[in-house]
Amino acid sequence: MGIYLSSPRKEKSSEDGENARVRYGLSSMQGWRTTMEDAHAAYPDLDSSTSFFAVYDGHGGVARFCAKYLHEQVLKNEACSAGDLGGSVRKAFLRMDEMMRGERGWRELAKFEDRVDRFSRINYDSMCSPMSDEFNDQNDDWTEEGPNYDFRGPNSGSTACVAIIRGDQLLVANAGDSRCVLSRAGEAYDLSTDHKPELQEEKERILKAGGCIQHGRVNGVLNLARAIGDNEFKMNKSLPAEKQMVTANPEINTASLCNDDDFMVLACDGIWDCMTSQELVEFVHEQLNSGCKLSAVCEKVLDKCLAPSSGGEGCDNMTMILVQFKKPIHSSASAGKQEPLPSDIPSGSNQAPTGTNS
Repeated sequence: MGIYLSSPRKEKSSEDGENARVRYGLSSMQGWRTTMEDAHAAYPDLDSSTSFFAVYDGHGGVARFCAKYLHEQVLKNEACSAGDLGGSVRKAFLRMDEMMRGERGWRELAKFEDRVDRFSRINYDSMCSPMSDEFNDQNDDWTEEGPNYDFRGPNSGSTACVAIIRGDQLLVANAGDSRCVLSRAGEAYDLSTDHKPELQEEKERILKAGGCIQHGRVNGVLNLARAIGDNEFKMNKSLPAEKQMVTANPEINTASLCNDDDFMVLACDGIWDCMTSQELVEFVHEQLNSGCKLSAVCEKVLDKCLAPSSGGEGCDNMTMILVQFKKPIHSSASAGKQEPLPSDIPSGSNQAPTGTNS
């Protein structure tokens, strides 16, 4: 059977919600793949002034790990309470790699991957003291003794595309090729970059770290230049995390929202392989005009992108979050002033479109 099923799994996991600032809908579908390894997070009220949305596309339990912990790390970081949301998000991305190392990281990934064999479980339970899920969730000390204390992190990885709304400010942090797109007056503006190895900035870092690019892949293996996890590409001890061949260091863009902004979409590459940013924005507008609820719009996109047969585009796991902004969009005193989205960025551009970019 390989990596594809004999027929696709079309069942969808969908959700709708809203608060005073936004309404959202989301849906995910396994499709032709033998397993579902996408994950997502939707917290319209991460705190009293902040909404958080994210899609994660990965393997080996890394996406699920991020969906459980990344938003928590954003809030826990001192930079967030000091008003430096971008700094907090950057540290949260890098913190994921740190948390997945060692005994506790191994335990969590094994749980999310759900394929620890019986022999390993017997040895594991006999050598480790029990630890409750409550302790795991609340304690941020990830140092723990056990048979896998020297676990250096997973060789599987995940993309991460995060969008945070605070007042009229939108911050997007991205590592990998999941994507966030804003619809402004019907035009699509990419708020993230697909981090492929051939991009000049990515290529320079890969080569400086001792890697190479073969057939569009890092060392001929990985078709992404940034990801959480994928530890085998982060083994150069003389380099910081930001300069490894593959880095979890996110590209961060910010934009000031205005009343011309209709919605934003976060989706994994299973969607973008099949539709351009502008095509998706136009499709979503058509569905919204017909009165569909937001999760139903997402479901229609998944069905539209699903391939009729296995192999090629339309056969990946698919996850999409649609966030609609409630009007009027007001500024917030808690958000720093940012430059508005430039009006001359071409629609559907894969270039980071905002004035603030790091």
